[in-house]
Amino acid sequence: MTKQTFRSFASVLAVSASLFGTQVFAKSDITIALQLEPPHLDPTSAAAQAIDSVVYTNIFEGLTRFMGDGSVVPGLAESWEISEDGKVYTFKLHDGVTFHDGTTMDAEDVKFSLDRARSEDSANAQKALFAGIENIEVVDPLTVKVTLSEPNGNFLFNLAWGDAVIVAPESIEGIKTNPVGTGAFTFGEWVQGDSITLNRNPEYWGDRPALETATFKFISDPTAAFAAMMAEDIDVFDNFPAPENLPQFEADPRFQVLVGSTEGETILSTNNKMPPFDDIQVRQALAHAIDRQAIIDGAMFGYGTPIGTHFAPHNPAYVDLTGNSAYDPQKAAKMLADAGYADGFETTLHLPPPSYARRGGEIVAAQLAEVGITANIVNVEWAQWLETVFKGKDFGLTIVSHTEPMDIGIYARPDYYFQYDSTDFQALMDTLNSTTDPEERTRLLGEAQRLIADDYVNGYLFQLAKLGVAKAGVRGLWENAPTAAIDLTQISWSE
Repeated sequence: MTKQTFRSFASVLAVSASLFGTQVFAKSDITIALQLEPPHLDPTSAAAQAIDSVVYTNIFEGLTRFMGDGSVVPGLAESWEISEDGKVYTFKLHDGVTFHDGTTMDAEDVKFSLDRARSEDSANAQKALFAGIENIEVVDPLTVKVTLSEPNGNFLFNLAWGDAVIVAPESIEGIKTNPVGTGAFTFGEWVQGDSITLNRNPEYWGDRPALETATFKFISDPTAAFAAMMAEDIDVFDNFPAPENLPQFEADPRFQVLVGSTEGETILSTNNKMPPFDDIQVRQALAHAIDRQAIIDGAMFGYGTPIGTHFAPHNPAYVDLTGNSAYDPQKAAKMLADAGYADGFETTLHLPPPSYARRGGEIVAAQLAEVGITANIVNVEWAQWLETVFKGKDFGLTIVSHTEPMDIGIYARPDYYFQYDSTDFQALMDTLNSTTDPEERTRLLGEAQRLIADDYVNGYLFQLAKLGVAKAGVRGLWENAPTAAIDLTQISWSE
């Protein structure tokens, strides 16, 4: 290249940059690290939040969806009408929506998805969300009518869950390893144990996202997470697993730290049907043996809000019941003696990989030991936890964060993994589901919180904080987590 040619080429580049701005060279890919790898990629047949973290709104969409502020907005449903009796929802679907394989998304797919979720043999982890559906009718290709057996003030909210996304019969067989949805990103590649890559969907029906590709990298070890972030090998670490390192990121201009809230009630889950936890006095003793603040300080370095029931403190209907199970080891020991366990007892404490569980579990085990309870720690991978604890109910105690939005209704399911069976609570949930008046719903939610707190169903520890670390130029990340999701459609790089 001659000097004159080089000067001409440079001039063209300068003019191009002047005309189009820095967006010409804007970064269009991103690498996001997660601590947990999904067991598979079907959000309609598993409880693992790691699935939704990858696929929610990115690959799969529902009739409605959550936004970062917790609001529920239209998704694949353009609009809807609700009958005067509150039992019939008529959804109008967006026109021109196709699945990633090119097939049309229409009312038949909505009916298929909801029928599949509520069927007798459904594997949906939140099957109860659909229990009130009495009938689904395809009015025309873009209109579907859903009739409920009773009014449900939560119905549009329920449809925003990842468990309620719309899938197609043509691609359902391969959904776990080759997910086909309607979202702004298509599935690219899954390197087991390492990463999942998504690509921008050129045929997306909605607004075009800024990103072209996104790679979800799996880094389970907190030390490795810190090293990868500091080396800038990754762009974002959602739910950063080493809170003790956050001050270093805050002091480094290369990074931004996002501290928000989640829907994650972190609890010491208790097998209510396994002796001795079938005795309420033992469960109460367990609750009084726990020092919540010590767990928050020791495992989360102060990040987290103490809770005394299964409800998020940022919800307007929250009732502070922490005093109901205040830390009192002497009281706990006496209650154990009164229940016939003066010499204590042994049990298992299953701990999945997240730091809140592994680190928190060590502290909980030490606290329980002070009152005579020997909690034998069993560290398990996430797939093992789902199989042994969640499905098999083969556990004494476990620590897990329930990140589903406003999910107190799980206590109305006797076959749920902690096996709490209360006809009073079940009746209360039936009343709540059929109530639409906001003030009455708030009252009922307060009553529900008190009931499970008074029954000491589980040991309520803290509300999980959302601790994110990202490069300074990343924009559009959710600060709070109203559901387990990393919404790629909102993410971009600053100019």
